[in-house]
Amino acid sequence: MDAKNVLLIIAGGIAAFKALDLIRRLRDRGITVTPVLTKAAQEFVTPLSVSALAASKVYSDLFDLTDEAEMGHIELSRSADLLCVVPATADLMAKMAQGHADDLASTLLLATDTPVMIAPAMNVRMWDHPATQRNLATLVGDGVQVVGPVDGPMACGEFGPGRMADVPDIVAAIEAALTDGPLVGKRVLVTSGPTHEPIDPVRYIANRSSGAQGTAIAAALRDLGAEVDFVTGPADVPPPAGVTVHPVQTAQAMLDKVQSLLPVDAAVCAAAVADWRVVGAADEKIKKDSKGTLPTLTFAENPDILATISQGKNRPRLVVGFAAETENVLDHATAKRDRKGCDWIVANDVSPETGIMGGDRNTVTVIDENGAEPWDDMPKADVARRLAARIADALA
Repeated sequence: MDAKNVLLIIAGGIAAFKALDLIRRLRDRGITVTPVLTKAAQEFVTPLSVSALAASKVYSDLFDLTDEAEMGHIELSRSADLLCVVPATADLMAKMAQGHADDLASTLLLATDTPVMIAPAMNVRMWDHPATQRNLATLVGDGVQVVGPVDGPMACGEFGPGRMADVPDIVAAIEAALTDGPLVGKRVLVTSGPTHEPIDPVRYIANRSSGAQGTAIAAALRDLGAEVDFVTGPADVPPPAGVTVHPVQTAQAMLDKVQSLLPVDAAVCAAAVADWRVVGAADEKIKKDSKGTLPTLTFAENPDILATISQGKNRPRLVVGFAAETENVLDHATAKRDRKGCDWIVANDVSPETGIMGGDRNTVTVIDENGAEPWDDMPKADVARRLAARIADALA
């Protein structure tokens, strides 16, 4: 790896002390570290200790006129190969998501066109809060790479997601981000979100999918260098930056778009496609009958996108499907793989009590020709990164 420079922003959380070990490990790998400390971070680690380990000046004040004369914050943010926020607090994530720039750290993050990576760390309640999850979705959609958090004990005495990823894992993510990804030159198709099958102009049939997992997969494949075509139904989360987005509404429209994009090296069918559509959807809103007569709806089966891709003449080298089940998950998913003809099936239990539909975590089992490989419960972003790495290995 050629000499690389990481601009390391250390925010104010108890996990800030781990940034010292991160600096040491990065420098051991020949990576230059330029440190930035927020005001709150200085309550946990001292500028002197950070400067000594980084062998570099520590930047902390947006209004330091000497620094502005020698290296303005615009140049500071763009001279690095990667901006890393370790730890990324809930407050700083909120600033990033909303575009605030009221201190040096937030200004650097807003003024850069350099890739950004964050390692969140906070109390489990803060991590699970809807505001934090909305901010996380915004940042992922903006192309920010996210490492962790993981489950574990916290300084506050609680246990759960919110503990910062281990330093070796952050180092590995940084090294991967600083090198050409293994999927450079590969083209991958990802389907995501639900489809909406119209009953009339105001009503439709759909599946309960937020699109969060498919969106995370597209972002993870992009981060490994792939050219990603993202075919998405009307999802709850915004599409990721840096991919080609193809919005659709219905299963037929999704199939038509997918077929127009083939051939590709790999296809990941993560969309929750409605199995049926209404025949002869009404052009006008169906009104209630004063006599209480119920309308009659006739259904037809929607096209099978996964089977069409798997069995078609432009079949990708690798086809990955998803099986969202509520009972006998592995049996149903294994049968689906055989029936559809895809290479892998990613199976998960989406029973209401799991919270997977619309949630930020997932527990999956990857089924291939060699059997079933269960994965631990983890954030959907981590599922996506692990799956993207597995795809990269398969296409190597």
